[in-house]
Amino acid sequence: MICENITMKEVSIPEGRSETRLFFAGQDTVELAKKYGTPLYLMDEDRVRANCRVYKEAFKKYCGPDAYPLYASKANSFTRIYEIMSEEGMGIDLVSSGELFTAIQAGYDVSRAYFHGNNKTDFDISYGMENGVGYFVMDNWEEVEAIEREAAARGIKQKALLRLTPGIDPHTFEAVATGKVDSKFGNAIETRQAEEITLFAMAQPHIDLLGFHCHIGSQIFGEDLFEKSAEIMLGFIEKMEKSHGFKTAELNLGGGYGVRYVEDDPHIDIEKKISQVADSINKTCEDLGIQVPLVHMEPGRSIVADAGMTLYTVGSVKRIPGYKNYVSVDGGMPDNPRFALYGSKYTCLLAENRDKSKDKGKDKGKDKDKDSFVCSVVGRCCESGDIIQENVNLPNDVRRGDILAVCTTGAYNYSMASNYNRIPRPPIVMLRGGEENYIAVKRETFEDIARNDIK
Repeated sequence: MICENITMKEVSIPEGRSETRLFFAGQDTVELAKKYGTPLYLMDEDRVRANCRVYKEAFKKYCGPDAYPLYASKANSFTRIYEIMSEEGMGIDLVSSGELFTAIQAGYDVSRAYFHGNNKTDFDISYGMENGVGYFVMDNWEEVEAIEREAAARGIKQKALLRLTPGIDPHTFEAVATGKVDSKFGNAIETRQAEEITLFAMAQPHIDLLGFHCHIGSQIFGEDLFEKSAEIMLGFIEKMEKSHGFKTAELNLGGGYGVRYVEDDPHIDIEKKISQVADSINKTCEDLGIQVPLVHMEPGRSIVADAGMTLYTVGSVKRIPGYKNYVSVDGGMPDNPRFALYGSKYTCLLAENRDKSKDKGKDKGKDKDKDSFVCSVVGRCCESGDIIQENVNLPNDVRRGDILAVCTTGAYNYSMASNYNRIPRPPIVMLRGGEENYIAVKRETFEDIARNDIK
């Protein structure tokens, strides 16, 4: 299996028979689907906590006792996740007032929060300061001016970082590459815009400029991309210190470590990666003759992705001889738009392997000599692009009513979900301790969808 919290186990069922079922976080997915219905987001709370601890302990070990990671909220934002981040001692980054509001609702201490975004509105800036957000990560000249105005009006000095682009192409999806020169995010070092905006921010009396932020992209497996990014950023930091007397207190390298969606994806040793980045930073600072800044990173996907699974109920199995096969489920692009957006890969599994004797007289066009067949797993929307995954190998006996699981859906599924075709969003059910499960986010109702409509 692609993750250690996914297993197949034999279970006893009525009539003295047994079948093999898919277990996630130690719990029977078929029984969870019966209890909560489908579509259903599952989140392994123990896995989330374990992933947090890997990052947190590695940061203290290799980056210093004051260093800590920040959870990238955009990966999956709901009240319970912020409670967990608080309990685990994680910082957070936010990209909207909605995420900030959710963190506040959870009781999270937002003085440890970093407010991102390439186009913060005046409301965002005011709302952030009103609620005591710790840091703004400033993206552009207009934003520096707006933060200065708001801080001056409040009589405060606002802590902030500047977002820079180091000019690195991470060779990932174009849509999630953010560190190149021609990006909508940040200010390019290569074009000298980074130096110009730094001097401008330094001159603002109500902004406490602490340092710099960068983010080179998402789903990165490359050996030394973070090291290269750190070297470029530290070279810029040295220039600012020696040319302009600005000493950098913080360096935030963003997030982006990849996770395994399919068996072909490589394993990443997060602790080892962080130790390599820390070694590179320490050596580069020594070579440049500058002090090592406080280092942050912003893991999101690698905190929650493999802690998630989505369960669906199969509605139809359509075999078109000589052409293609389709297995349709009761969810789709409203709860997981990532294939439509990026062509993202996923592992799809049937949740139960039945006693084959049950299949007598139920051929319906299938090849009786084969145990499996290749199909497209598609959703229920009135949209040809409503696809969860192509070229999926499923048991040949799959039929209406079966439970189908899609693995590694803890990141950018619920957070990107929509009500397309007026379909309610699924609930989030948390699993912990191998047997406990509870609702963290309720299933939406038709009334929820129409709540803001005016008659």
